[in-house]
Amino acid sequence: MANSEHILMSLAPRHARNIFDGVKHIELRRRTMNVLPGTFVWIYVTLPVGELMGRARISALHVASPSSLWRQFGSVSGLTRREFLGYLEGLENGVVLALEDVKILQEPQSLQNLRDISNGFNPPQFFIRIDEKHSFFDPLNSLKFARRQPRVKS
Repeated sequence: MANSEHILMSLAPRHARNIFDGVKHIELRRRTMNVLPGTFVWIYVTLPVGELMGRARISALHVASPSSLWRQFGSVSGLTRREFLGYLEGLENGVVLALEDVKILQEPQSLQNLRDISNGFNPPQFFIRIDEKHSFFDPLNSLKFARRQPRVKS
């Protein structure tokens, strides 16, 4: 775990489910993120699920106009054209994080468990970095991944 960057992001259940089901291969963002390919993205699924469900790796970062991003990534976004372009409306450029190596945890971690590990934890609005000094670093390193991908609850 020490050789790669790690971040934790919050995703709505629909988007997390689409990632874990292999429908969605990207994460769309309105603003740029200072992350590199190879960064691990830990996926916290927002309420009503409220669990850390799994992890993916960023294979590439793309910054381009909304229409260009739609042409390139619309088919793997898990979104309709209207949703995709509506989310990026008013922006000169949007950001796509291309995801690979998606894995789901054997035992998803509840919000309460995350708060027990890191006192005062609140799921991030954007993302948080998890370095070696972060209270999540060692616990995340010890988590096991499922052999098959179970469905995310709605």
